Amino acid sequence: MRLFRLLTVTLLLIIAARAPLHAQDSASPYAVVVPVADTSDAQRDQAFSTGLGQVLARVAGGQDLRDHDGYGEALGKAASMVQKFQYQRADTGLVLNVEFEPGSVRQLVSRLGVASAGIKPPVLLLVRDADGQLLGREALSELATAAAARGTDVAYPRDGNLPEAADLAAADPAALAAINQDYHTGLVLLGQLRENGADWTLVSGGQPQQWHGRGADRQTLLDEAGNSMVDRIGHKLNVIGAGPSEGTLWVSGLDSALDYAGLMEMLDEDPAVQQANALEAHDDGVLLHVKAGVPMDALAANLAAAGRVLLQDTPHDGADVNLRWLH
Repeated sequence: MRLFRLLTVTLLLIIAARAPLHAQDSASPYAVVVPVADTSDAQRDQAFSTGLGQVLARVAGGQDLRDHDGYGEALGKAASMVQKFQYQRADTGLVLNVEFEPGSVRQLVSRLGVASAGIKPPVLLLVRDADGQLLGREALSELATAAAARGTDVAYPRDGNLPEAADLAAADPAALAAINQDYHTGLVLLGQLRENGADWTLVSGGQPQQWHGRGADRQTLLDEAGNSMVDRIGHKLNVIGAGPSEGTLWVSGLDSALDYAGLMEMLDEDPAVQQANALEAHDDGVLLHVKAGVPMDALAANLAAAGRVLLQDTPHDGADVNLRWLH
């Protein structure tokens, strides 16, 4: 019961921990960069429409909204939701930086009848060429473009030590914790390019998925990989079904009241969570009763994808879903 003894200081710890736990270093989810051929009104309006489609998918957690009533009409009025835009020269040519008004986007997602588990973190791309060299932004542009078109952001490795690829592919908790600390995500794509093909492993919330890709050239291969990655993330994380749900969530690995504070803060800030109350605690775990706007398994998968917790295979008595807190 040591966890309950520590909960008396939880409120103070939540207040003290709020800033460092949620420091953001990524761009706004409501901003997008769209290539354009020129600065004409027609190109600008098309860019607004394309950009809004990407932002809607991103804010809806990567779900495909194209079949929802009102979607096409909304894209036709995308200009009315633009907060600011700016043309810029890039290595690939002229692009339009567009930022949409957040409140208007959220209202539109709600009107489309979408139950979202929240904006997903970026996928860290750890892809190596045939010589074993880690590829960066320019080399993986086709993969990133395919993913962005469907509302999925990516991140690239920075200089510094990375966990062993084999450890990440095996969803080793220490390796995933290191990735979360440096990149704030639980989504990692490992790739090994080969002649006319590649081996891929997507680690999503502690669960690896593997497949083999083929392509006549690298551009085709990477484009296919980007779409396959988004498909697999969607199958694992996107909401299936609609309407509120409630159930029990067991979280282990909580070594202190600070860990508990971080967990409760994360749940409080998650748009899918309506209420979370502790039912019991023992050793390093706590059992929570949760009311959410999405099914419990979808909520657990999306919490794990955020990088702070790892999906567990071992069930806990009385829990509908099980997670482990990472350090």
